[in-house]
Amino acid sequence: MTAILDKESVREAYNDVRSDDSETNWVVLKNEGSQIVVDSTGESYDEFFAKFTDDMLGFGYVRIFTGDELSRRAKFALITWIGQNVSPLKKAKMSTNKAFVKEVIHSYAKEILVEDSEDLNEEGIRELLVKAGGANYGTGA
Repeated sequence: MTAILDKESVREAYNDVRSDDSETNWVVLKNEGSQIVVDSTGESYDEFFAKFTDDMLGFGYVRIFTGDELSRRAKFALITWIGQNVSPLKKAKMSTNKAFVKEVIHSYAKEILVEDSEDLNEEGIRELLVKAGGANYGTGA
């Protein structure tokens, strides 16, 4: 059975995360039956991190600020989460589901597949986004 993306609510949450006028820094999407829906949004990375459990399949879109004393910029990551206790059959459906999600969420610096919560820590994601961003000209002060 093919998943159906709730495009309108996903687009609204995606635009909220991207907006400079919003405090929202992340959105989590998950399957509810045959639909991919917005599970939650928020500001704190700790709240975002806590949403991903070992028995869950889902997607996260997160804004992380990078830069130095010369420039501070928002970078975005699309995270595909496959919990360690998810069945192989459900894992197989993720590539199709990801294609639907990418119809709406299409602007990000890095796409990341995560299966272990250690790989989802904020500093690790930040490092990947900095590397994807190219040159870093600050003095480190």
